[in-house]
Parts: sequence; structure tokens; C-alpha cells
Amino acid sequence: MEKQKPTLYTCLSPSLLHLYDVSPAVVVIIDILRATSTIATALHNGAKAIIPVDSVAECIRIGKQIEAITAGERDGKIAEGLEYGNSPFEYPPAFIEGKTLVLTTTNGTKLLHMALDKGAEHIITGAFANLDAVCDHLLAADKPVILACAAWKDRVNIEDTLFAGAVIHAIKSHFNINCDASQLAETMYMDAKDDLYEFMKLKQASHYIRLTSFGLEADIRHCLTSNTAPVMPLYENGKLIKSII
Repeated sequence: MEKQKPTLYTCLSPSLLHLYDVSPAVVVIIDILRATSTIATALHNGAKAIIPVDSVAECIRIGKQIEAITAGERDGKIAEGLEYGNSPFEYPPAFIEGKTLVLTTTNGTKLLHMALDKGAEHIITGAFANLDAVCDHLLAADKPVILACAAWKDRVNIEDTLFAGAVIHAIKSHFNINCDASQLAETMYMDAKDDLYEFMKLKQASHYIRLTSFGLEADIRHCLTSNTAPVMPLYENGKLIKSII
């Protein structure tokens, strides 16, 4: 008798997370612009660990307690009271190697804590920067999957949906996908895959407009480039660390 395939669902917004049973699943936190892209980059460049927190005050408190780098953003800009922002370019090896980063962001770290509160036990972070590593991990785990998009203040966004579509396109034959959100995500990705940046620009994606207004076009292009940081960030004991799986 053929083994039943695990399920795969896409949650397009944190406000929809309550509809999914996260406890038995691998939950992939997706915040392409820019939290999960920065997490992958920092770990790839030698960061010891990343502590994701959901408030600026907590970020500052933990940073002082363990003498870590405190970083994060609110509404796309460096949050008041923090040293560094949420750009992958801020964390080259010479700066981040061997250090711990405490990070808070508008959407991504908040969603990770929501998943924890709802009983998620297996959390990873996904970005185009580590696309293949995410796919390999999901195939090896052979468990149900929830692709959880951080969106923008609960509003569905294009870039996180595109990444969900990219994952689905790569691994769909190994999963049972009875999920309209997943079908939408893959359909959009197939439309966009030849040039993700131009697709974002053509569709005037809200985050494209927001970050471009801050002069962050290079960040957008980088965050839409596949496999620049081929690591697997895994959440364990309050920290994101580089998984060896």
C-alpha cells in the first residue's frame, strides 16, 4: 500500500494562521522583504545565532543582557533605539561572524512568535536566499508543511506569496496539496519566475513601492535572488541556528 503523502498548506497572512493546525507541521516563516532574507544571510556569513523577538523593548533588553547586536525595523526603517536595520547588506562576515544578533521586525518575527503561541514545534525560516535548502529540509522532514507568509501588517503581499509558490513548484509532487492559496501562489510564481523584480515592479507591489521610496532597490533585487545564502535557519530554544540537516 502506497504511503500517504503529507499535506501542504499556504497561509497568506498572519491573520489567517488560526485556520491551520501548526503543531504537527514544519512551519516555514516567510518574510522576503526583508527579515528572513537577512536571517539566512547573517547565518550564512557566520552569525552564531539569531534571537527573533517581537518588540523593540525586548530586543534592547536581551541585547544588553547578553551583549549582542540589536537590530530591527519598523515600517521599513531602523527602529528607534536599535543599532542596525533589516538589510542583508548590513551583515557581512567581517561584522557578524561569531556574534549573536537580536532581531525584531514589523512582520516576520511577530509571525514566528504567533506560530510558537499556537503550538508550533518545528519552525524554520525561508527566503529566496535559501530556497533550495528549505526545499531539501521539507523533503527530508516528510511532515505536514505550512508555508506561513508574514505579509504586511496582515495584508497579503506579493513577494511572500511568490516564495511560497516557488517552494510549491519545487516539491509539490511529494505532498498532498488541497489548498487554493497554494494554487494561487504557484500560479503567480509561474507568471513571475523569469524576472521576479520586474514582476514586482510591473504589479507595483506595495513593499516594492515602500522600499524603493527609501532608496532600497538593491535590497529588493538581492532578496529576490535565489540561493545566495544556502543555509537552513532552524528555531531551537529561543534562537535561530544553522541546521545541519
